[in-house]
Amino acid sequence: MAQIARVPGSLHCHVMTKSFISSGSAPLSTALLLAAGRGERMRPLTDTTPKPLLRVRGQPLMQWAMQGLQRGGVSHLVINTAWLGAQIPQHFGAVLDTAGQAPMHLHYSQEGVEFGGALETAGGIVRALPQLAEVFWVAAGDVFAPDFVFAPEAYARFTASPQLAHIWLVPNPAHNPGGDFGLSREGLALNLPKQAPSQHVRYTFSTIALYKRAFFEAAWCPIPPGNPEGVKAPLAAMLRAAMDNGRVSASLYNGAWTDVGTPERLAQLNAA
Repeated sequence: MAQIARVPGSLHCHVMTKSFISSGSAPLSTALLLAAGRGERMRPLTDTTPKPLLRVRGQPLMQWAMQGLQRGGVSHLVINTAWLGAQIPQHFGAVLDTAGQAPMHLHYSQEGVEFGGALETAGGIVRALPQLAEVFWVAAGDVFAPDFVFAPEAYARFTASPQLAHIWLVPNPAHNPGGDFGLSREGLALNLPKQAPSQHVRYTFSTIALYKRAFFEAAWCPIPPGNPEGVKAPLAAMLRAAMDNGRVSASLYNGAWTDVGTPERLAQLNAA
């Protein structure tokens, strides 16, 4: 387990850890797939199956994102689990083998086992942080974006930038007509109050993003590294604060994208 050490006079919390990865010498992961949610709106389908394992076009929903990350060169992936979480490692095991791709090694952050439930997005990311590299992708296991390219060039460009996060925005779907964030001409994500008029168009956050570990340190994140107490915390407030300081960049993605949040959306995807 992680030991938390605070450096005197420093804002940052440093983690001294034996990696959660089964082999202590294994490389840190460059991606995290969020798969811990209960999926209340998908009931009764999710009463016996975690939402990311529901099948879309012949395979588990989360496998589409996993294969996208694999095509992007990700060799180690962390998956967080909670609701019916044992089913996910039982299904995928320790390696994802896809024809024509290098094997992707899978590691698990078991929030349900350790804390009895999901820690929400920020809480889950911080819990998995000891397993993650300095820069890492985050995607959601319940979002269908089969054509999204997890490009190594985007990873390298973000790594060299001063930003703490880079998020991908999508045109607003019917279930979120007001959108979430704006996008400046300079490529910065904008925290636009929904009630206030703005010259900027609001878009929906796709959940796909690149983050730096520094975003989850004490200057920006109130949760201790490794989240040893299992604090539940959303990510939106952190993102908005960083946007207000010009530390979040963004891109617009116009490809196929569905937040598979209801049985109706799942049925529409499988009927296409």
